Amino acid sequence: MKRTIKFGVLLSVVIAAVVSFSGCKNKPAEAKDDVQTDSVVVKEETSSLTAIDRYLTNEIGKNYAEGEHCVPFHLIVAVDESNAEDILVWGDYWVFNYNQEGDTLKTVSGGNHPGLMHVRQTDAGFEVTGFDQVADGSDNLKSAKQIFGEKFDAFQAIQSDEQKREQIRAEVLAEYVKSHNLAATLYQDYGWPAKELGK
Repeated sequence: MKRTIKFGVLLSVVIAAVVSFSGCKNKPAEAKDDVQTDSVVVKEETSSLTAIDRYLTNEIGKNYAEGEHCVPFHLIVAVDESNAEDILVWGDYWVFNYNQEGDTLKTVSGGNHPGLMHVRQTDAGFEVTGFDQVADGSDNLKSAKQIFGEKFDAFQAIQSDEQKREQIRAEVLAEYVKSHNLAATLYQDYGWPAKELGK
């Protein structure tokens, strides 16, 4: 049975998954048995989102200039879990590398990677088996429409909501800082004023 989930419903799970699998020097941190976030407990490898975070950190984050901390986040458009061998997760995926300077996480590199993640459930957990990424340049719109199909309008609405995106980014960073016991209260992109981490 096909299941569609709006990104707002998944926010707590997204934050918990990111906290569990993001790490330093673009490597995943040692995962804890579980992470408590706003009454949502995510066990290691119990969600396709944990596999997606690991993929974003290890496969996408490594292609950017290295930082002390690699922290992905995502805005989920829809999920189809009807086939455990090929769970489909459409989303607007982001990954950023940061260095900490004083109380500020300063962005070193990163970017946006929208598309469709293919995730397989195994006895050991979940793993990403493929990523259909929206093309850059002149093929961007065409490939986005092909990948998202009937979900394209929902994808566009999510991707164009910069305020919501920054809110989720700040909240994910706040949970990351808390989980890793970092003395940071701000994050800052190059050339822009520092912003407070989410509450």
